[in-house]
Amino acid sequence: MSLTNKEIYTKTIGFSIRRLLWDILATVIFVLFSALGFFILEQTSNKGLIGLGIGALVGGIVIAFLLRYVSYTYKAGQIAMMTKGVTGDKLEGDVIAEGKKIVKEHFTTVAAYFAITGVIKGIFNQLGRAITAIGQSIGGDTGNAVGSTISAVISTIVAYLCDCCLGWVFYREDVSAGKATCEGAVLFFRHGKTLAKNLGRVFGMSILSFIVIGGIFFGIFYLIMSLFPDAFANLSHEIIEAGARAGSNLPEWVSNVNTLTIVAAAVTAILLWSFIQSTFVRPFILVGVLRNYIKSGIDDIPTEKSFDELDKKSDKFAKLHSEL
Repeated sequence: MSLTNKEIYTKTIGFSIRRLLWDILATVIFVLFSALGFFILEQTSNKGLIGLGIGALVGGIVIAFLLRYVSYTYKAGQIAMMTKGVTGDKLEGDVIAEGKKIVKEHFTTVAAYFAITGVIKGIFNQLGRAITAIGQSIGGDTGNAVGSTISAVISTIVAYLCDCCLGWVFYREDVSAGKATCEGAVLFFRHGKTLAKNLGRVFGMSILSFIVIGGIFFGIFYLIMSLFPDAFANLSHEIIEAGARAGSNLPEWVSNVNTLTIVAAAVTAILLWSFIQSTFVRPFILVGVLRNYIKSGIDDIPTEKSFDELDKKSDKFAKLHSEL
């Protein structure tokens, strides 16, 4: 008896939790660097805003390297075990260790992983732009509106299908990663309508989590930040001075401490919501999308003839195909 989506989600959620812990650590590092930069330049030259920017840049570089070499293992490992779950009938033992093992077997180096995932994103984004162009071909404002709507929908689908394609690479362990990637792109093009049937759940659960989780975090952080009005008054002053030096007319809310506090609370809430969304909501949706994706491939594995057909629609695909 095959595992249900809920069972697979429960057994693989450990990957997401570990990624969340790393994300929290990265956020703490980013905030500390930003605060340190602000404090140093504010005390030494009264240019705290510049220090804030420098600190944020340094912190961003540090966490980029940190997450690149750690987070990828958990993301890829989770997709590998989800794939094993939807194509088998059990997930036993140390799921985390098994996922890491599978990732290392397929991608002996970090560079190899990012190379193939970069190709996957390139192909899927190009195919998505081609579909978006259909709506824009209508012309005028209507065409642009249709094109923009299609683009938003496609970008959401592409984000999930890129992960699904990586799952297909793990499933097709008997062929090269390059060939499996080509097969995955063909599956997207051939079964796009079938795979998109999960779209309503994707948007519905995402919007609901944004309203509920984001709203709760906003309330909490607004209350906390309201306890430090002097800090936001100083920040507002720095922003206004920087705008004056640059000759820019800044919006009125920048000089309003309460409004600036609301903006800061909203940004922080959205940031944390994105962590929660990617950790707990998105993986559950992904299991269902992945199951449909893998099933469509198992029932109709792409052939060399289908590769030739897609060569005409994506030069990135054609390039990968020619290198096989």
